[in-house]
Amino acid sequence: MRNTNNHNSEEDQRKKESTIASLDSRFNQTLRNVQGLLKGRSIPGKILLTRRLDPPDEPSSQERSPEYIRSFSENDAGSSDRMTKEVEEEVQSTGKSNNNTNVNKLKTSNLDVENISKEVQKSTMGARATDSARVMKFTKVLSGTTIILDKLRELAWSGIPDYMRPDAWRILLGYAPPNSDRREGVLRRKRLEYLDCVSQYYDIPDTERSDDEINMLRQIAVDCPRTVPDVSFFQQLQVQKSLERILYTWAIRHPASGYVQGINDLVTPFLVVFLSEHLEGGVDNWSISDLSPEKISNMEADCYWCLSKLLDGMQDHYTFAQPGIQRLVFKLKELVRRIDEPVSRHMEEQGLEFLQFAFRWFNCLLIREIPFHLVSRLWDTYLAEGDALPDFLVYIFASFLLTWTDNIQKLDFQELVMFLQHLPTQNWTHQELEMVLSRAFMWHSMFNNSPSHLAS
Repeated sequence: MRNTNNHNSEEDQRKKESTIASLDSRFNQTLRNVQGLLKGRSIPGKILLTRRLDPPDEPSSQERSPEYIRSFSENDAGSSDRMTKEVEEEVQSTGKSNNNTNVNKLKTSNLDVENISKEVQKSTMGARATDSARVMKFTKVLSGTTIILDKLRELAWSGIPDYMRPDAWRILLGYAPPNSDRREGVLRRKRLEYLDCVSQYYDIPDTERSDDEINMLRQIAVDCPRTVPDVSFFQQLQVQKSLERILYTWAIRHPASGYVQGINDLVTPFLVVFLSEHLEGGVDNWSISDLSPEKISNMEADCYWCLSKLLDGMQDHYTFAQPGIQRLVFKLKELVRRIDEPVSRHMEEQGLEFLQFAFRWFNCLLIREIPFHLVSRLWDTYLAEGDALPDFLVYIFASFLLTWTDNIQKLDFQELVMFLQHLPTQNWTHQELEMVLSRAFMWHSMFNNSPSHLAS
């Protein structure tokens, strides 16, 4: 009898283990991923989160990894074992409730991720770009004879210290070479080349321009005073002239697209970051007239070349009919439908097309949607993404949109249009922006390697 009972017990145990093993693989993977993040372990797969206690040894330039590691934080400050345990228990509790049904598991795991990302956010807010440990790691990477781009991308994804941002951006965009011995010479040559372009294309009378070029220059001259109107610095005439020279020279050198409204916004982060090397204090207190012509010229050249590098990776966003943006807007619509079907259905029932609000987001990369003081931090992540940026924008913008899930479902068509064109972000801080990025990261880790989930 005892043997029979033992046999039945063992059989029950095997069945129990079999049941656990057959749980939805995506939910379990998401659970393991989140637990790995909270405990500081790396997440398996293409996208990794790393939080090493000690900086890794510097490998040789021949040992570059084929893809960089996207990281929320390189510092353990701000996390606590107690919070980690509580979040894990919450997730595991949710997982147990899912054992009873296989319906809508993906949707449930998405909700779990959103809740968990709030806890993740709390644990990582203490490890911002100004944290001393991160500064030391940036210093080590940027001071190397040959910078390992994968390591720089990994660090930059979570934010770059302000005074290191100019050098980091130049290198991330491929404008400045990773080899320190060549850097000064390349920058000098590129800055002289920009001066030659300005002399050849901009500093000429209108009689030497075509009608199309005259019209393009006039349009740029109209748009420059409208650029970032809520920041007084951009209302300085000399700043607008710098912006005009950069934009016109770029447009002439890129005839496939020419100047497109919205590109003027894309220059502004570069302009502020590269001026920060020469001007101190807040942007509102800057005066560009304090700088020598040489420094202004170098700043313009850096903006021009970095804008060129950025847009090289998204050329079809600004060619005729802007097909690249239209393609990404469609992907955004599909992603939102998978993540939050009620919101997607409500917008569809109201007759609201994603192009009516999201086109500007992709065209200006959210510069017009968030306070300008947050733009540089957002662009740290943009530039860390490199060639993968266009696809990752879809996840960032989905996270941005679904910040207002409850609001959206209460509004009719007219109210939706007004709300989405004037989103209440004026009081946003870095905390709200980090939440958007953390959700985007989670959803990317869930969906990017599962394209069938985004099929029409």
